Amino acid sequence: MKYYNNILETIGNTPLVKFNKITKDIPALVLAKMETFNPGHSTKDRMALKMVEDAEKNGLLKPGGTIIEGTSGNTGMGLALAAIVKGYKLICTLADKQSKEKMDILRAMGAEVIVTPTNVSPDDPKSYYSVAKRLNKEIPNSYYPNQYDNLSNRTAHYEQTGPEIWEQTEGKITHLVVGVGTGGTISGSAKYLKEQNPNIKIWGIDTYGSVFKKFHETGEFDEKEIYSYITEGIGEDILPENVDFSLIDHFEKVTDKDGVIMTRRLAREEGFFMGNSAGSAVAGLMQLKDQLTKDDVVVVIFHDHGSRYVGKMFNDDWVRDRGFMETDKINALSVASSHEGKKLITATPEHNLSDVLNLMTRYDISHIPVKDGEEFVGAIGDSELYSVVAKKGGKDLGKVKDHMSKPYDFVDGNASLEELAEILSKHNPAVLVRNRSNEVDIITIHDIISAINPKS
Repeated sequence: MKYYNNILETIGNTPLVKFNKITKDIPALVLAKMETFNPGHSTKDRMALKMVEDAEKNGLLKPGGTIIEGTSGNTGMGLALAAIVKGYKLICTLADKQSKEKMDILRAMGAEVIVTPTNVSPDDPKSYYSVAKRLNKEIPNSYYPNQYDNLSNRTAHYEQTGPEIWEQTEGKITHLVVGVGTGGTISGSAKYLKEQNPNIKIWGIDTYGSVFKKFHETGEFDEKEIYSYITEGIGEDILPENVDFSLIDHFEKVTDKDGVIMTRRLAREEGFFMGNSAGSAVAGLMQLKDQLTKDDVVVVIFHDHGSRYVGKMFNDDWVRDRGFMETDKINALSVASSHEGKKLITATPEHNLSDVLNLMTRYDISHIPVKDGEEFVGAIGDSELYSVVAKKGGKDLGKVKDHMSKPYDFVDGNASLEELAEILSKHNPAVLVRNRSNEVDIITIHDIISAINPKS
């Protein structure tokens, strides 16, 4: 029989998968290193286990002890797996910008989660670094791995990730692209790969609001570079000891918006349901594509899984609220999603127009479909109402059936913004669409304007 003795034995040996669509304009072969195949769905499983095992060997972590770590979520998950199998308690401190999914997953795995503010300096007593250090001093028999400066982090990737990539590409890799956070993944993998072939280019992906790129190019730690950003898992406001800048050939910065858009494209166009750092890594690669040739073999490391970002990068409303939605990607379904939780207001042919007027006023709407049973038989809009009210002065307005116009057309949920714009006009002020719950929803010109400009 073939089986593993525990979940920790399944860490590593993740596959390489070829890109087929997004990188079609790049002459090189581009491959994704799918670290989401680790049991904790993250590359951090490797280094988390390594830090724990090295701590055990060095007597820093004793039976029944408590592991305390500041994390963006993924290292915490790897530590949770190790703690479960080895019998330790786990406390994780996270900045409040991290996704709720990450926090819920850690709690589900038995960790205690302490949420700290994002917009504080690293040495502030409230930062997730400082809180973890303080708890380590206060709690007996506890261990603070400190993934940022613990060199077991990059050793794990020197011993595992780098050799796997070299073997899987048969030594043909020419470029490694990695989002840089603690620096362990890029530095450990790069060290091994450059020992095999010093000509391999290592590209680190950074984000705006992080200090890495400028420090790498000038040697200056510029606090003016530091500000809050949305991207998760890459960039830092400190210089972790795990980042070996001598091994990294170039840092490329990627905006929050470009990272989010590419994260969503990876899922829809390649079937790669990945986290935010993967989107940033590929966006950075696309910014550098002119430096690649047909003879190059590029490996992009995908750090973590998209399930940790369902409420953020994969939520249309969240993306739209931040102005990150691409207008050419807006379709009828995404427009209708702004009505989520709201019931479609309808009238019947026998309704009095005064009742319809009250509905429009109460719900602040301008167009109401008319139904006879389950069939849509007409529509009544504010222009029709205004015409009747102007003539009759608001008294005895009559029935809906006497003043309704033709029913609104149904459109396909995938109808593009351009298609919607062609249909919606003065003579066709609204359309109907079946939403993701297969319920009928209405789209008006105002909805289209709001989708294009969410601040309007």
